[in-house]
Amino acid sequence: MFMGEYLHSIDEKGRIIIPAKFREALGESFIVTRGLDQCLFVYPQAEWTVLEGKLKALSLMKSDARAFTRYFFSGATECELDKQGRINLPNNLIGHGQLEKDCAIIGVSNRVEIWNKAIWENYFQQSQNEFNEIAEKLVDFNFDL
Repeated sequence: MFMGEYLHSIDEKGRIIIPAKFREALGESFIVTRGLDQCLFVYPQAEWTVLEGKLKALSLMKSDARAFTRYFFSGATECELDKQGRINLPNNLIGHGQLEKDCAIIGVSNRVEIWNKAIWENYFQQSQNEFNEIAEKLVDFNFDL
């Protein structure tokens, strides 16, 4: 399980350090793709395989399913850590995440997310303000803290 929040910088070559606490669980190679809310999603191979199966099961007859599957898979790339614990992100993913010098790398249960630090802070502040409302809505899904 991934959890925690870490701040790292992306360099001019698109390299960013993956926190040491995430490296073992991610494995030797893992998948980075476009995420929701202007971040990148990072999945270990096993989680990616599960997600891939779910997306393959969507009906090709539904345009929303086709659009989401294209969006998700076309942005995906396999990454490996270098000796310094960094990955090299392609330009399309850097652009999607609007990644600049300062980045937040967060653990979210079965995945890691990479955020532009300013976008993350803004998102977190909004979510923090709405946390009670969000918690009340989760009760509808049989979720209790």
